Amino acid sequence: MRRGLADGYELDDDVARVDVDVVHRYLSEESYWAQGRPRETVERLVREASRVIGVYRGGEMVGFCRVSSDGTAYAFLCDVFVLSEHRGRGLGVEMVREAVDGGPQRDLPWYLGTGDAHTLYRRFGFGEPNERLMFRPRPNDPVAGRFSGPRR
Repeated sequence: MRRGLADGYELDDDVARVDVDVVHRYLSEESYWAQGRPRETVERLVREASRVIGVYRGGEMVGFCRVSSDGTAYAFLCDVFVLSEHRGRGLGVEMVREAVDGGPQRDLPWYLGTGDAHTLYRRFGFGEPNERLMFRPRPNDPVAGRFSGPRR
């Protein structure tokens, strides 16, 4: 899939096109959920993802997300971001739309974790976590409390 967007932006799910340096820099330095994630881990997660979607402009990656799925029972939306200077243009919306509605996992139940983008994900049918969806952080994980989302 390769699809043009407004203002010269483009979506693409070609894993070979992913700029792992951009993804690693954002995740390890700017995200609240993957601070300090090693580059080798990012490389492996990109390589082993069920699907990756990048947002590009002028050949440079400006947004990213990946899908983890067993292809049958679940799909998990992971590591969604748009670089700050490119936000406010609907790029995240288009990227999430393509991931959850446009790919081979579209008919599966979807899961995600977010601490701040609930409004975006509600557009695509995601709701608040309930007693069926539970999360166990790594022992001594400093960001675990910020990952759990709204409390009931």
